[in-house]
Amino acid sequence: MYHLIKQLPRAIIIGVRKGGTRALLEMLSLHPDVVKVSQEVHFFDNDLTYAHGVDWYLKKMPFSFPHQITIEKSPAYFITEEVPERIFKMNSSIKLLLIVREPTTRAVSDYTQVLEGKERKNKTYDKFEELVIDTNTCEVNTKYKAVRTSIYTKYLEHWLKFFPIEQFHIVDGDRLITDPLPELKLVEQFLNLPSRISQYNLYFNATRGFFCLHFNFMFNKCLVGSKGRIHPNVNPSIKEKLQRFFHPFNQKFYQITGRTFSWP
Repeated sequence: MYHLIKQLPRAIIIGVRKGGTRALLEMLSLHPDVVKVSQEVHFFDNDLTYAHGVDWYLKKMPFSFPHQITIEKSPAYFITEEVPERIFKMNSSIKLLLIVREPTTRAVSDYTQVLEGKERKNKTYDKFEELVIDTNTCEVNTKYKAVRTSIYTKYLEHWLKFFPIEQFHIVDGDRLITDPLPELKLVEQFLNLPSRISQYNLYFNATRGFFCLHFNFMFNKCLVGSKGRIHPNVNPSIKEKLQRFFHPFNQKFYQITGRTFSWP
């Protein structure tokens, strides 16, 4: 036990909300050299917690062996203006993981999570189509947070004022659902970890419709039931309008990151 210590994260999953941050963290924790922070700490995006200082943050970290790396995730980090500078002040050479999905799919997923929360409280909520389109202009409503968050390049450009692109690794959140292993191998390489995660650690659960984790012969784990929610049907013309809107931002994102996706 005396070898166990608390370490500040050497890698952070900074976002994006509804991109697959929880799945990524859980899957990376299959690696024997990775220790995950189970709860979202919200240290860098919350002024009150940030005021507690780095010692408070360190206390929130799990115990680990010196050779292991601690990873935390808080999806709000990506879109919160103060965060890049605050993380830079703590560790300017930290590795940053950003997991993204096709922007329209991500926006619908974001809406679905909020809708479910409203329904649990017996509250009504506007239809997705009514929120994403500005009724006055009939254009895409960029004031709606679910739309704004999907403009990845807008936030990434701000992060690049503090960190070089080499310190970011972009994870394909859509591929992590359908074929996780290749994405996890890329993350292992980025984090300079020995190759340990294998097909043995991942098995497809037909009932849930996505992959679950196999840690050892005694312990398996699936993500909680709220993951993989059924999305509402969206009017195809609205979907198309959103895809057209996101297209130029996506092209810019590919250019900056050097990673291309087959997004419409």
